[in-house]
Amino acid sequence: MDELIEQLKQFRDERDWKQFHNPKDLALALSIESGELLEAFLWKTPEEAEREKVKEELADVFAFALLLADAYDFDVREIVLDKIGKNAKKYPVDKAKGTSRKYDEL
Repeated sequence: MDELIEQLKQFRDERDWKQFHNPKDLALALSIESGELLEAFLWKTPEEAEREKVKEELADVFAFALLLADAYDFDVREIVLDKIGKNAKKYPVDKAKGTSRKYDEL
């Protein structure tokens, strides 16, 4: 993960783009790229979506998410594992297995 973040930052810095990569704009870019990822599925079944387009847009989503985490000095592994732990408490297996209901409806 650290290697990916360092390569993203090197790419950014070589182009003097850090000035545009404040947390707000990174969050906006992440949202926009997420929309572009959704567009790959618009009016299609999941099987009809162009895999290359999905791959490209997913890479953009990951890139901006990693840069945003770095901007706040978050450890990606730590925050994801922490969220999994929180979700495990909200969605215990015996209540949540096989259902899409929210935790407050279990």
